[in-house]
Amino acid sequence: MRLAAGDWTADLRPGAGGAIASLTRRGVDILRPTSADATDPLAFASFPLVPYANRIGGGAFEVEGVRHVVPANCPGQLHPLHGVGWLSAWSVEAADGAQATLLHRHDGDTAWPWRYAATQRFALDPTGLTVTLGVENWDTRAMPVSLGFHPYFVRSGVKAIAFDAGGVWEVDATLLPVAHVAADTLGDWSAGAALDRADLIDHCYTGWAGTVRIERADGAITLTGSGTPMLHLYLPPGAPFFCAEPVSAMPNAVNHGAADMLQPGACRTIAMSIRG
Repeated sequence: MRLAAGDWTADLRPGAGGAIASLTRRGVDILRPTSADATDPLAFASFPLVPYANRIGGGAFEVEGVRHVVPANCPGQLHPLHGVGWLSAWSVEAADGAQATLLHRHDGDTAWPWRYAATQRFALDPTGLTVTLGVENWDTRAMPVSLGFHPYFVRSGVKAIAFDAGGVWEVDATLLPVAHVAADTLGDWSAGAALDRADLIDHCYTGWAGTVRIERADGAITLTGSGTPMLHLYLPPGAPFFCAEPVSAMPNAVNHGAADMLQPGACRTIAMSIRG
């Protein structure tokens, strides 16, 4: 499914996790493009994180005195990752040339014991793309929720990125957060920093000001988050991409008391814009 407006185009794959397959400006890739035959969700340009963002430590957590364990869901990963939505088919509820609404329903199973419905709304205009992600608790019990977006930005031609934050979570060997430290511990991103570095960045920044400026050779891009007070930065050394992920909570949020608790019938919504 293709959306287009002005200089921008976006290709969506509703059946593959409600993912974005490509996002271009003036015919140039802003997000990492996806091959036509791709099936691995991690190969797509962006996908939604619902009903939880990032990892749950060992898949084990407690809610209202009840212990739950959800299985690992990604090969090579010790902890369950990124929720259920990215591994599910989404249906097309509405679409026109520049907008689309996708729906994902989950009836509760071993992957996630609560019933919910999630909606993505994509809107393209001449300045860029906005995606809104919402989830509604359809269960009879309160449900923990943390939401996010996982865009893979093209790294080639990016001179620097800049954002403001209040702190960052240091992680253990399995990438779970263990200590909250100063935002410049891994480098000062506030003034803008290049992406060429030898170490892995896979860390969650807290107190995020809500914008990331991406300085590109063909003109700057601005990533904006709404309802997302944290930014997860994924910068693997030597990779042709990097990820700047607006999220509503830290990894393993449900074990840190940081997940939103949605009562039956309640909703939570976040949004992401990519413009330039």
